[in-house]
Amino acid sequence: MGREILTQENYTKLNEIICQHKGKKGALMPILHEGQKIFGCLPLEVQKRISEELNVPMAEIYGVVTFYSQFTLEPKGEYTIGVCLGTACYVKGAQKIIERIKREVNVEIGATSPDGKFSLEATRCIGACGLAPVLTVNEDVYGRLIEADVPGIIAKY
Repeated sequence: MGREILTQENYTKLNEIICQHKGKKGALMPILHEGQKIFGCLPLEVQKRISEELNVPMAEIYGVVTFYSQFTLEPKGEYTIGVCLGTACYVKGAQKIIERIKREVNVEIGATSPDGKFSLEATRCIGACGLAPVLTVNEDVYGRLIEADVPGIIAKY
């Protein structure tokens, strides 16, 4: 992960957010949300700073960050590819779609490609079962896919 996100300027912004919320009930979640906006993710160094400033155990912060799917420990790619693994999509070949994406962009599920362009996520039902199997790229939805469709979709981005 590029450490350029861990700048003094970003830590100053984080400290301002912490000061705004410190001492308030339920302060951790808004601080984590704002911290992720500032840094693009919540690496251990940022969690440690929040832990120290709020006097909240690091284990508790790490537990929250890893429990909620909106938080990430590593920066997300410019494009997030989500492949639905709900029952209909899975039965109609979503796993083959995932395998092809992994090969095409050199990425694993839950990770970001080395060039920082794509992140790959396995998602649960997105409510488009009639279009199974389905994948999303950011807000764009692609349905009724076969493995051979993947390179053309990736090429658009």
